Amino acid sequence: MPLIRVENLVKEYVNEDIVTSVLHGVSFKIEKGEFVSIMGPSGSGKSTLMHILGFLDRPSTGLFEFEGRDTKDFKDEELAQVRNERIGFVFQSFNLLARTSVLENVKLPLLYSKKKNKDSLARVALESVGLSHRLEYFTNQISGGEKQRVAIARALVNDPAVIFADEPTGNLDSKSGNTVMNILQTLNDAGRTIILVTHELDTAEHAKRLIKIRDGNIIGDEPIKNRKIAAVDGELEKQKG
Repeated sequence: MPLIRVENLVKEYVNEDIVTSVLHGVSFKIEKGEFVSIMGPSGSGKSTLMHILGFLDRPSTGLFEFEGRDTKDFKDEELAQVRNERIGFVFQSFNLLARTSVLENVKLPLLYSKKKNKDSLARVALESVGLSHRLEYFTNQISGGEKQRVAIARALVNDPAVIFADEPTGNLDSKSGNTVMNILQTLNDAGRTIILVTHELDTAEHAKRLIKIRDGNIIGDEPIKNRKIAAVDGELEKQKG
């Protein structure tokens, strides 16, 4: 049973009499433990797709199954619960609370959880991203790379089924960006399912599978392993390495 299955997924936005179609019948599966990049230029529909897969939005039509369940049957309350407990998010802008400690930021997803030992869970998550020495620092006292590592720890703390990373290196220098991507690779090596949304080739190549999207359509879906991705005439092509 795949972790995620979508078939003929369509997303349209309606503003008065104007219908804007963003996704046009998208279909694919993602298995538990995969590391997948969803890559495309601005306006391709990749962020809309991530929002649907991460339960931040609903499709207009089509099938979206998560852990074997048809998500159209989810009520709003259940949707919020699944989003909090089964999904972890890492955003380009970090989305951390200012003037709040690193530890308290990581504990946020646990506020609505019945799990005990919240402090301990947050400390373990921070240890996994190498930030045990920053527990009591405020988020305005740490670097951009460290902020993104805090965001990864926060995404991990509820032991989610999948982590979505939306342009996670977009606000970082190359060294910090590589550190963040290496952490995501390590998490995937340990069995975590990672879905990375990006427009950058260098970032996408850290994954093991690349789904290419353009103008709301899937234009490619192939493994990255033992292959080199190159940009030729503005199009993405693969060449054997």
